[in-house]
Amino acid sequence: MYNYDTVSEAIKDLKARGFTLDFNLQTNALQCFNPDMHLSPQDFEILEIYRFEGNTDPDDEAIVYAIESKDGVKGVFVNGYGVSADVAGAEMMKKLIDHHNS
Repeated sequence: MYNYDTVSEAIKDLKARGFTLDFNLQTNALQCFNPDMHLSPQDFEILEIYRFEGNTDPDDEAIVYAIESKDGVKGVFVNGYGVSADVAGAEMMKKLIDHHNS
C-alpha cells in the first residue's frame, strides 16, 4: 500500500501506475465518459483505497478508490464523505463500505 499526503498526489501516482480512467458515481454504477462505460458493483473490484481528512476544511475530506473492471480496465473514483458525500444506491454503497471496512 502506498502513502500519500494529498488527493492530487494519490491520483497522479495511480494514473502513472495505469489507473487512467476517471469514474463518476451513478445510483448503482460507476460511469466513465471517455470511453463511455458503466460498471455495476459486480463488474469491478476495488484494488486500493485512500482516505483523506481535511485538517481545517471538511470539504477536503475524500476517499480515493483504485478500480479495476473484470476485463482489466483501470481507473480512479474519488468520493467525498461526511458533509460532501455523494448519494448512491444501496448495492453500490455496500460494495464501497464493505471494502473500506475490510
